[in-house]
Amino acid sequence: MQEQLDIIRRGATEILVEQELVKKLQLNRPLRIKAGFDPTAPDLHLGHTVLINKLRQFQDIGHKVLFLIGDFTGMIGDPTGKNATRPPLTIDEVEVNAKTYTDQVFKILDPVKTKVLFNSQWMGAFSAADLIKVAAKHTVARMLERDDFHKRYTSGQPIAIHEFIYPLIQGYDSVAMEADVELGGTDQKFNLLVGRQLQEAYGQTPQIVLTMPLLEGLSGGEKMSKSLGNYIGINEPPNDMFGKLMSISDDLMWRYFDLVSFRSLTEIGKLKAETEGGRNPKEVKIELACEIVSRFHGEASAQAASQAFNQRFAQGQLPDDIAEVSLSVGADGLALANVLKAAGLTSSTSESHRMVKQGAVRIDGAKIEDAKQIVVAGPSLVIQVGKRRIARIIPCN
Repeated sequence: MQEQLDIIRRGATEILVEQELVKKLQLNRPLRIKAGFDPTAPDLHLGHTVLINKLRQFQDIGHKVLFLIGDFTGMIGDPTGKNATRPPLTIDEVEVNAKTYTDQVFKILDPVKTKVLFNSQWMGAFSAADLIKVAAKHTVARMLERDDFHKRYTSGQPIAIHEFIYPLIQGYDSVAMEADVELGGTDQKFNLLVGRQLQEAYGQTPQIVLTMPLLEGLSGGEKMSKSLGNYIGINEPPNDMFGKLMSISDDLMWRYFDLVSFRSLTEIGKLKAETEGGRNPKEVKIELACEIVSRFHGEASAQAASQAFNQRFAQGQLPDDIAEVSLSVGADGLALANVLKAAGLTSSTSESHRMVKQGAVRIDGAKIEDAKQIVVAGPSLVIQVGKRRIARIIPCN
């Protein structure tokens, strides 16, 4: 029991309610562990793996994972954290994105102990009357307790009725799946608690809510997100994945160790002590990059990526006379397209977008796919446009 609890607690932000979890564990049966993913983008990234790694830990101690792809809710659009109504996805977009999720998730999860579900299986059969019955079990007052809804309501920004339906359906998913435990990011806490409330309303034992921290993106600050361009996709080529991991700051590296590394807390503590004792943090970051790349591409690919990175950066393949540019990006950061223009690496933001689209832009060796990626104040970045245009950018406020 204590060993299971120690594993479950590692990295978790909150467990609601831990005493109820103990009672469920004492049932001596595999618990049904739910986590839902809306297929809003075609690829999973390291931020997603914070949850998926925890699911794998539940599997390793004998429990069953219910990996829910919210193909129905994806057509509504999750309003969490949004200050405006989010446009829903089309059926075709949902289907394409959902297919990539199922292709990628078993790089981490044990397929034998995983059941992949789609909430269209039960929501697609719902009638209007069925949905009204679910809606009758919740109140507008409770909805407006949610932070993002409250802020939009008090500031006079519109909230569409369908946005209230989203947490109801996510909660009803727990009823349909008879979930014992549901995992989610800290930004999903309200929706997860709706699941508890609806299970009680339907006569079920309420699920345990376990929230996990949100992994910051490459530049720190904002959470990892494809829309912000600050992500590491788990299907990215090994060299790009390695280069992106090497671009994170020395401080942020420890956050990545805590949330995405499989090393024990004792091992991580030892690495921290070594760096405090004078070991070069870059060497430790290489260990992290090798571990992550190995997980998704194999050890041989990780070693090859490490060698390529060293050849590119450590063995003088970059010019010695790289121009160094201090660039004000403001408190909120600056889009990469504007950074390239301001640094003289492109003649216009239009050229910036074109060069990114052509795959000709790299930051610290990693190919960039989104010209809207936000560059924030922090450590210097080696930015290349093509083979000849290169600068070391020092982003500052």
